[in-house]
Amino acid sequence: MGLVKEFKEFALKGNVMDMAVGVIIGGAFGKIISSLVDDVIMPLVSVLTGGTDFNKLFCSLDGNTYESLEKAQEAGAAVLTYGTFIQNVLDFFIIALCIFFMVKAMNKLNRKKEEEPAPAEPSNEEKLLGEIRDLLAKK
Repeated sequence: MGLVKEFKEFALKGNVMDMAVGVIIGGAFGKIISSLVDDVIMPLVSVLTGGTDFNKLFCSLDGNTYESLEKAQEAGAAVLTYGTFIQNVLDFFIIALCIFFMVKAMNKLNRKKEEEPAPAEPSNEEKLLGEIRDLLAKK
């Protein structure tokens, strides 16, 4: 019974719950970033590079020439798909850049919260004046 109680205490600690929420939000955010990269940024990169689809770039290692990656794979040729590597590197840098800007924005928001001055405690004079006011109000 002690093991169950220990696990319950562990699972319900604030840090574990915060981590769980972070993982769930991170997964959802990952989908948004992937969509941004695949559906918005990469088409723009494709236009800038003259319509090049990096995923279709390859080099056959058997010395033959093939019209497409699919045909080389159908023929059973060993292929070096360097275009997929280039695509993954670009995806990584774009995703890293998006996360950098998100973290930077979050840090800026947190900094603004910290900079807000806490309401100042009334001075001794103000406290005395408040007490005098309260005494006069009772009369």
